[in-house]
Amino acid sequence: MLKSERHTYILQQLNQAGVLRVKELAVRLNVSPITIRRDLEALEAEGQLRRVHGGAVLREPQESGQQRADTLEQRIADTAARFIPPNSVLFLGPGPLVREMIPFLAERTDLTIITNALDVAWSAARLHRHTLHLLGGQVEEGYAIYGESEHLAQLRADWIVLQVEGIDPMQGITHDHMAYAVMARELFRSTAQLMALAPPHQVGRAGAVFIAPAEELDVLITGREAANAPLWDLSELGVRIILA
Repeated sequence: MLKSERHTYILQQLNQAGVLRVKELAVRLNVSPITIRRDLEALEAEGQLRRVHGGAVLREPQESGQQRADTLEQRIADTAARFIPPNSVLFLGPGPLVREMIPFLAERTDLTIITNALDVAWSAARLHRHTLHLLGGQVEEGYAIYGESEHLAQLRADWIVLQVEGIDPMQGITHDHMAYAVMARELFRSTAQLMALAPPHQVGRAGAVFIAPAEELDVLITGREAANAPLWDLSELGVRIILA
């Protein structure tokens, strides 16, 4: 296989999985690990990926004309927002990472935002650009509103975006708040694309309350500081990993 063909294959696989291991690529392509490392170096120099210990990860999507992301929270939120196409219906759960998405959604058109978080709703309402639905119920810690689960069962969204307090290949997706976990468990029954946002230190951690197996997640967005080992294993479960 020519070098250009290897590069094309590597990028295709990386776009699907989010992370790749040198050893696995060497076996698949029937070349030495040294050759794969050189390929990854070349692709990193082109800005196509970012090398990490033992492999490579997908760079966050690049897009001009949007608010600059400076902090870790903003980087994660910005990366998450770029997944959302115009005319989408999305559910945004409580949490500061999710709330930080709102300014980065300003350039999207005709979004329908459903949320159970007062601060998310307030930030979205100030944009005066999107249709906004605020779910009812009792306001609890962190501006979150929790009500009857049948409202969640009736949702028809394209994307569900949740901040999690623990994600681990073996322990699954977890949270430390019972009401949040119950809500998230109901949302995971949806046919929507499921995206989790997690601070780097929460990757490989298990929270107090189980939500769902890790393999039920479609996309995980976290910081580039996250530990490599759980990211590899999550990728092998079919979760697309994006490091912001």
